[in-house]
Amino acid sequence: MSTVELTKQNFDQVVSDNDFVLIDFWASWCGPCRQFAPVYEGAAERHPDLVFAKVDTEAEQELAAAFEIQSIPTLMIVRENVAVFAQPGALPEAALEDVIGQARALDMDEVRKSIKQAEATAADGDRPRES
Repeated sequence: MSTVELTKQNFDQVVSDNDFVLIDFWASWCGPCRQFAPVYEGAAERHPDLVFAKVDTEAEQELAAAFEIQSIPTLMIVRENVAVFAQPGALPEAALEDVIGQARALDMDEVRKSIKQAEATAADGDRPRES
């Protein structure tokens, strides 16, 4: 399966309609991005059940800014509308396969529970303490 080009117009739909989306933030002038591209395409062929997408950070500057992309390439994995992984740098094939395996193994109910607990803890920290 080839990769999907993500834009501001289709981003929400692609991420919402698919339970597991890998996103490569890249630019054509970026040497490491060009080196990572065949590794990413190879993984897309090995994992046809997953959606592999690309965001051209030059063409889609708003998307790159929304995700605070400061270094490219950056790989992000979104499972069930939750970003579970984001890391800059071109990964070698073995590392990419390892990350995909780890993301597949996540218990998303546990992930959502952890997020809720972290949000509740942060909210508690915002409240004034009684003396």
